Amino acid sequence: QVQLVESGGGLVQAGASLTLSCAATMRTFSDYAMGWFRQAPGKEREFVASISWNGNIYYGNSMEGRFTISRDNAKNTVALQMDDLKHEDTGVYYCVADVSMVRLGTRPDHWGQGTQVTVSS
Repeated sequence: QVQLVESGGGLVQAGASLTLSCAATMRTFSDYAMGWFRQAPGKEREFVASISWNGNIYYGNSMEGRFTISRDNAKNTVALQMDDLKHEDTGVYYCVADVSMVRLGTRPDHWGQGTQVTVSS
């Protein structure tokens, strides 16, 4: 069984930074690619970033350069640091996990409950 619990969301002003964290519970954390999706109001869920067990990283469009994903395999956690936040970054951010790095980028098997990020303009 895989459990993902996000934290760190909140209300910030445009230009601010915010770091989201995800605490993961599964048999072997290093077996899983980890990542983040987001969903803005009225829009479909969107890929944000992913990281493989050994540190290969991918970012979605418009995220690279502002967002940084990292993982700690000893603590079973993954983080998303978001800098220079924009109003259009507002949405619910979901931690995701999958044994397949490829599938994680489109249809990950496991999702957290999500954490709200609101960026005021």
